[in-house]
Amino acid sequence: MTTPFYVSPQQAMADRAEYARKGIARGRSVVVLQYADGIVFVAENPSRALHKVSEIYDRIAFAAVGKYNEFENLRIGGVRYADLRGYTYDRGDVTARGLANVYAQTLGTIFSSAAEKPYEVELIVAEVGDGPEDDQIYRLPHDGSIVDEHGSVAVGGNADQISSYLDQRHREGMTLAEALKLAVESLARDTNGGERSLTAEQLEVAVLDRTRPQQRKFKRILGGQLSRLLADESTDAAAEDESPESSEDSDA
Repeated sequence: MTTPFYVSPQQAMADRAEYARKGIARGRSVVVLQYADGIVFVAENPSRALHKVSEIYDRIAFAAVGKYNEFENLRIGGVRYADLRGYTYDRGDVTARGLANVYAQTLGTIFSSAAEKPYEVELIVAEVGDGPEDDQIYRLPHDGSIVDEHGSVAVGGNADQISSYLDQRHREGMTLAEALKLAVESLARDTNGGERSLTAEQLEVAVLDRTRPQQRKFKRILGGQLSRLLADESTDAAAEDESPESSEDSDA
């Protein structure tokens, strides 16, 4: 009878974590930014059928990278949790913090279970408040830990490089067009330091807009509206280049 091969618990968990991280890194990145009127979600996603960003409840949205079937199961579970809690108690009792705790328990249980592989997903749960100081953004890695984020966050792909770029350039009180431009610039940077060109057709964009009169604050930005927002920034940049001073110099 042969002796079974022994792997220490520490090594087994390290191997599972490495497996999950590699799967997540293969996905295209998602960026979440706070702006003056809410929170904007920007994902590089050319697919029109599969969404990386979705609504969970009135003021809560969900973004994910990794294996679609795995994070879609988590999204559906989150919607069911929110609907049941809002119906049983009150709509105000459904919070991003509570939902993040539920996701953390699920991911942590799966990650520590030797009977199945860890989920290759990383999640973001965000809730828009009455003011920027009341916004909540939580990042949940594959192991079920919860990271409280503020301002900006990126997951998937080269998230570390994108996060560093955002930290240097993001500021409070940005307009939606400014935040969208910054998000697209960060996603367009590749691992070699170069820049790609991302069009509206390659992007999935949604917002949690606190100024909407409806109870549901989630809204997708599609088609012409997205193209106009991207074009507005280009127009503003061109207008700055053609300032009155430069025109006078040209005339002279």
